Amino acid sequence: MEATIEVTGLRKRFGQTMALDGMSFTVTPGQVTGFVGPNGAGKSTTMRVILGLDAADEGSALVNGRPYQSLRNPLGHIGALLDAAALQPSRTARNHLLWLAHSQGLTAKRVDEVIGLVGLESAARRKAGGYSLGMRQRLGIAAALLGDPPVLMLDEPVNGLDPEGIVWIRGFLRSLAAEGRAVLVSSHLMSELQDTAGHLVVVGRGRVIADTSVAALIAAASRDRVTLRTPARSEAMTVLAHAGATVAAADRDALTVSGLAAADIVALLGQNAVPFSEVTAHRATLEEAYMDLTRDAVEFRAATGQETAR
Repeated sequence: MEATIEVTGLRKRFGQTMALDGMSFTVTPGQVTGFVGPNGAGKSTTMRVILGLDAADEGSALVNGRPYQSLRNPLGHIGALLDAAALQPSRTARNHLLWLAHSQGLTAKRVDEVIGLVGLESAARRKAGGYSLGMRQRLGIAAALLGDPPVLMLDEPVNGLDPEGIVWIRGFLRSLAAEGRAVLVSSHLMSELQDTAGHLVVVGRGRVIADTSVAALIAAASRDRVTLRTPARSEAMTVLAHAGATVAAADRDALTVSGLAAADIVALLGQNAVPFSEVTAHRATLEEAYMDLTRDAVEFRAATGQETAR
């Protein structure tokens, strides 16, 4: 069976708001694909269209080459977690999964298998209404895995997990992708995706801004920047600026330098007797790369300290 999600030219309007404006991307097997963007970027609407919960005005969304509505036994094609709170609170976790399994012709044995996979054995016969948010996330992931699908789509799966749970979900998602599954993960925690995803689809205002590997995105954001640590920041800034570099303060004893190679920076500082303790090529974080990409796509932005002080 194919393991793909193919989104092509999706457009969706809610009243005067264009939620999706030509959204197109493909989720391929064998890797975790991060699906990221500011609030209002169209992530949730896209996922709802993929699952047939919303109808697009234009375009298509295919799961394993077919629209979701045409899939027989859909849990065997795609497992999804969109809302960890979408369960009957008076029902035990095991009974919740048994109810889902019965609707798809799946066995109680499979229910117990997925309970074990997500680490809920000791709490399986407790009512789900008493679960913490992290436990509900695990239960939602168990439900997504019931049909052993080749495609998984998870919305903010790290939300509510404790540190142990976060470490677990990182490794678990990577292992699912390593089995050849296509895994799409929506998240606003860039640090989590940097450790988990191999590919990123970055969206803003209903469109795809970037569709690239995590490594390529970080490399592009790093550009030719160099990190310089020096106890003489003012002197270093003056020397480097006179040589044509662009210099910005990073923290108390660090500068970020653009426009000069590391070797040239070392030579200039030596010639001018400016002390320094470190000169290294700057490696941007995924969060820095994301912020660079989405700066113009944020719909609501808080004022900076300088702006509020005016």
